[in-house]
Amino acid sequence: MIRTLAIGILSTVILPAMLACEKLPDPVVPDPPQEENDNSGGTDTTMPETIKITVSGKTLPVKIEDNEATKALVAALHEASITYEAHDYGGFEKVGPLGRTLPANNSQITTQPGDVILYSGNQIVLFYGSNTWSYTRIGKMQYRSLDELKSFLKAGEGNISVTLSL
Repeated sequence: MIRTLAIGILSTVILPAMLACEKLPDPVVPDPPQEENDNSGGTDTTMPETIKITVSGKTLPVKIEDNEATKALVAALHEASITYEAHDYGGFEKVGPLGRTLPANNSQITTQPGDVILYSGNQIVLFYGSNTWSYTRIGKMQYRSLDELKSFLKAGEGNISVTLSL
């Protein structure tokens, strides 16, 4: 009897009320906002993962850091490639004036072969050895062996012309 009464109440009062309720739509979750790039020059300044270093017709990719110096460098490279002369220094690096100043965020670093470093805000250092100093890291050349890197940079052989590009 109680069961029959409960079923009667459900079927005549509660069930029609439930069916009459409007189903609410699933909540709309907006996509996260996209970071906007500063396109003040009208060019795309999206940060690539790599830039290129070319010496004597050979090119190596450089996996770059995400910092203010690399952002400024990439912005400059969107306008044009940068070529500069680099010379051996200390038997472990090639260094040369970039021809412009980039924002530095120096910290004490022990470099490794393949490191690309900003020194004094206006010089690029390409390491084929190691050194500890206060630098801003730009990136790391992608190479297969130390011999390949030294050959690429003409380590110990004098000045080279270096081109940085996208």
